[in-house]
Amino acid sequence: MRAAIYQAAGTVEVRDVPDPVIVEPTDAIVRVVRACICGSDLWAYRGVIDRPAGSRLGHEFIGIVEEVGAAVAVIRPGDFVVAPFQWSDNTCPACRDGIQTRCVNGGTFGAAGTDGGQGEIVRVPQADGTLVAVPGGQAATGPDLYPALLALSDVAATGLHGAVLSGARAGSTVAVVGDGAVGLSAVLGARAVLGAERVILISTHEDRAALGRDFGATDVVAARGEEGVAAVRDLTQGLGVRHVVEAVGTPDSWDMCVGMARVGGSIGAVGVPHTTPQLALFPLLRAHLTVSLGIAPVRRYLPGLVARVASGWIDPGRVFDLTLPLEQVSDGYLAMAQRRSIKTMLVP
Repeated sequence: MRAAIYQAAGTVEVRDVPDPVIVEPTDAIVRVVRACICGSDLWAYRGVIDRPAGSRLGHEFIGIVEEVGAAVAVIRPGDFVVAPFQWSDNTCPACRDGIQTRCVNGGTFGAAGTDGGQGEIVRVPQADGTLVAVPGGQAATGPDLYPALLALSDVAATGLHGAVLSGARAGSTVAVVGDGAVGLSAVLGARAVLGAERVILISTHEDRAALGRDFGATDVVAARGEEGVAAVRDLTQGLGVRHVVEAVGTPDSWDMCVGMARVGGSIGAVGVPHTTPQLALFPLLRAHLTVSLGIAPVRRYLPGLVARVASGWIDPGRVFDLTLPLEQVSDGYLAMAQRRSIKTMLVP
């Protein structure tokens, strides 16, 4: 089979690798129908973090189950499934609390030593607890829904989780810092799923801002830093915003979030902090702010989101603005690194 392999910063290649096989009785083998590149994949590509040469890439995919282990009772061969970016048994205490990304038997696709989603076939550990079958299967779904279902494997659920952590609910005003796929998905989740009345998106890129408006953003602030904070406060009569989503993970984005949050407000953070921002506590204490953060437990949200996509209620797949064959994955990495693509979908 063919799969994307990380070689060095700026170098991703597609190579032949062995076909995966059932290792544990809880495994499933899934043939990938669509995969994609994540913003977090770019950290190693840009040389910000180290990654072993020769490791597999990708943690987002949908596909068809080809084989299951002897202990798999729910997922069956032929199922059309969405895979969250981490596997989980969905039965341990953390999973029962809805934090499947801390499963005691969990792991991440594309981590060193694991199968990556950017390939033709993936071994999925803990198949029953991880995979969510699409009602009606592939025949009842159709290629038009593939992008939306693929977005559920990470960014759509992660953006929604950020809005949930911020405390957003029906009638809320929410600010979203970050105009990547996660931030745009936070706009969609806050409006279409949680019922927020007003969403302020921080975006300095018109193409991303336009999609944000389509997803439900009522206001767009095309400024960053102190200027962006001042603009948000101007829009809210100087008070700031009660619900803020942090969808970047950098020191600058955190400073903006704290600066625009109103007294007694809440920040929901899902941006992965690869650059290790240091958060000053006194401004939070003085403003009575609540900070909730965590790697999104996508599996918690998948059943409801799959139903919403299948019914046409939401279309998070619009974050994909470039589609390439797997063999051209390196072009996708470059396009996203140069911000010529919001998110790139791959066809094996």
